[in-house]
Amino acid sequence: MENNTSLQQQLLEAGVHFGHLKKKWNPKMLPYIFAEKKGIHIIDLNKTVEGLQEAAAALKSIAKSGKKIMFVATKKQAKEIVADAARNINMPYVTERWLGGMLTNFTTIRKSVKKMQSIEKMLADGTFDNITKKERLTLSRDKEKMEKVLGGIAQLARVPAALFLVDISHEHIALAEAKRLGIVTFGMVDTNSDPTKVDFAIPANDDATKSIAIITSYICAAIAEGLSERASEKTEEVEEEEEADDKARKFEVEGSDEKGERGRRPGGRGQGGAQGGQNRGGGQNRGGGQNRGGGQGGQRRTSNTGGGGPRKPGGGAR
Repeated sequence: MENNTSLQQQLLEAGVHFGHLKKKWNPKMLPYIFAEKKGIHIIDLNKTVEGLQEAAAALKSIAKSGKKIMFVATKKQAKEIVADAARNINMPYVTERWLGGMLTNFTTIRKSVKKMQSIEKMLADGTFDNITKKERLTLSRDKEKMEKVLGGIAQLARVPAALFLVDISHEHIALAEAKRLGIVTFGMVDTNSDPTKVDFAIPANDDATKSIAIITSYICAAIAEGLSERASEKTEEVEEEEEADDKARKFEVEGSDEKGERGRRPGGRGQGGAQGGQNRGGGQNRGGGQNRGGGQGGQRRTSNTGGGGPRKPGGGAR
């Protein structure tokens, strides 16, 4: 509760609770309006804190999973604030002009980004020295224009997983493209906007620089926390893999040593095999049973020479 109270105090001091005139309000913002004062709607800061914490938790989980979150703020009050905050956490941003099809026609946008990067490479490797002055001037102007619009998404290789919008009414084209692609949307919603158009609505004043700065800094702190947790998990995984590899190597070394000791022991497999061969050779001596057959032959001879056999006829006449 103390943290929420201090956060509410900070939001109150930043003027987050100031809405638009009553005549400009959107009826769908009624649950987020606390009161009306001098024809101006006052936003309920309890609802703002709830929406801000929900959005921060969701963005933290997205950042922890390794996905990109694009910041979109083309209003004059929010350009520098959002660009600096996004650069600090290494996230893509659009703060100049939203090009039609920046999400739905992302392949074409990537071609323009690659062209801009090729011009930068030409500047770096000295290729510009070999072309005419007019061509050099034309390429440098093209690079400046593209860098102004596409500089924030130069490192974006694929469509982002989420969009954070400042003033969803002003960024209606970006919001429509995100909805078409099923991208999760987060937005600062003032009393003149429809909060049902975004997945995570943060009821807040989207015109004051202080209000934009405090909401954006809170969101970026949550994203930075998610990124740090992801980095710590990666280091832990690497350490665990290294420990597992060390254990496997140690086991292999110990196993090879045991095999060598077994081969060097007396009565090992080599001598045991020789003894087994001798025993088997002794088994052939059992073939002495053939000698028994010889004995039977001797018995047959004695039976033939003995007197018990039949005499030849006429033998007794002699």
